[in-house]
Amino acid sequence: MFEKILIANRGEIACRIIRACRELAIKTVAIHSEVDRESMHVKLADKAICVGSTSASESYLNIPSIIAAAEISGADAIHPGYGFLAENTYFAEVCETCGLKFIGPSTKAIEQMGDKITAIKLMKDSGIPILSGSENPINVNDPEIFSMAKKIGYPVIIKATAGGGGKGMRIVISEETLQNSIITAQTEAKAAFGNPEVYMEKYIEEPHHIEFQIVADKYGKSIYLPERDCSIQRRHQKLVEESPSPIISEALRKKMGKAAKNAAAAIKYSTVGTIEFLVDKKGNFYFMEMNTRIQVEHPVTEMLTDIDLVKEQIKLAAGEKLSIDSEKIKIQGHAIECRINAEDPDRDFIPSPGKIGKLFLPGGPGIRLDTHVYSGYTIPPFYDSLIAKIIAFGKDRKEAIIKMQRALGEVEIEGIKNTSSLHSKIMANEKFQSGGVSTNFLSKHIFGK
Repeated sequence: MFEKILIANRGEIACRIIRACRELAIKTVAIHSEVDRESMHVKLADKAICVGSTSASESYLNIPSIIAAAEISGADAIHPGYGFLAENTYFAEVCETCGLKFIGPSTKAIEQMGDKITAIKLMKDSGIPILSGSENPINVNDPEIFSMAKKIGYPVIIKATAGGGGKGMRIVISEETLQNSIITAQTEAKAAFGNPEVYMEKYIEEPHHIEFQIVADKYGKSIYLPERDCSIQRRHQKLVEESPSPIISEALRKKMGKAAKNAAAAIKYSTVGTIEFLVDKKGNFYFMEMNTRIQVEHPVTEMLTDIDLVKEQIKLAAGEKLSIDSEKIKIQGHAIECRINAEDPDRDFIPSPGKIGKLFLPGGPGIRLDTHVYSGYTIPPFYDSLIAKIIAFGKDRKEAIIKMQRALGEVEIEGIKNTSSLHSKIMANEKFQSGGVSTNFLSKHIFGK
C-alpha cells in the first residue's frame, strides 16, 4: 500500500480523497493555488504545497509544479480526482516516468477513451450499440457535411472529439444552422480542450442518460454496479443523479451492465471507471462515452451499495485484487444526489463567487453531505462552481425524495447565490416524482421553454 498520496485537485473531491486516505492510514499532500490557501482540503491534508497563482493553468494544471511538489513531499502516488488532469495522458505518463503511481487507468486506456471517435470505433468493433455518425472529424469546409447530416437524419449533434462537461456541443435541427454550429463547437472545443476537432452524431430527442460504474483489477476480474440515472441536466451538465434508474428494468439492467463490462474489457481496463449510455423512448441504448476516473456522482452508488469507491480505487492502484463479489451486490433502497453550485439559476446560471456569511448545511438520517465550504470561506471565481453535494438515501424512491426535500429545506447559504432552490423545485415536480425524466426536463418542466 502507498505511504503518501498527493492529491492533484481541490474542493470537495480533494477532501473526499483525503478522508479515504486517512481511513487507509495513508498520509496526504494537498496542492493549492495562492487563492486556495484557506480551502478545506488544505486544512485537512497532512501537508500542503502551493503550486501556482490563481488561474488553473498556473496551478492545478501546472504539471511541472505538481510533480515537483510530489517529489519534494516524498509522495509515492498521485490521485487526480476528477476534472483538471484526471484524464490527461501526458500527465499520467509523466507521473510514471518520475516513479509516481498515477491512481487511474493505463495511459493507453485514457488515450483510447479520451478521443471520442476512437472510443466509438472500439465499441462498434466490440459489438456495443452505437449511434450513427461520422467516422472521422468533420470540417465546415467539407462539402459532404450536408449529405452526411441528411443521411444520419436531423436532428444531429456536433461534439468535440476531446469533449466532456457539455463543452463543444451543438444540436442542429436543419442544414441552415449546420455550418455555424460546427464553427461554434470548434471554437468552444479549442478553448476548453486545446483541440478544435469535432464530429457529427445522430441526436436522440428526450433521451435518458444512464451510466454504469465499472470496477476492475489488473488480474482480469471486473464487475459493474447498479446504474445511475443522470438525465436531469442543463447545457449537457448533470445536476441530479439517482440510482437505481426509475426507467430501467432488471432485464435491461443486466443487458446494459454486460455491455458496460464488455466495453471495459475491450481496452483491458483496470481501476474505477464509468460507461455512459443514451437510452431512447423504446428502451434501445447506445454507447456515448467512457470516463476513465472517479465520477462527481460516485456517492450515489456508494450509498446504494455500501462500497467505498475511492478506497477501492486506491487499493487497485496499489496492485490489490478486486475485493468486491458481484454476486453479493444487492440493490437496496434508493439514492439521489443534488449538486449545489454557486450559480444563480434565475439569471441563466451565472456564477456567483464571493464570501459565504451564514452557513447551514443539512444532515440527519439518510443524508450525506460532501463539501469543502464553511462560514467565512470565499468562493473564488477561477474554478468549477460546485460547492456541495447532498445525497439522500431512502428505502425506496419516494422516501429518498422526501428526505432530499427535507434536506434542501435546511440549506442556508448567505453571501452567494446557489442552486438549492432549483433543486427544491425539481424534487416537488410531479413529472420528476413519477420518474418520467429525460435530458430536456429542466427546459420543459421547470423553465417552460
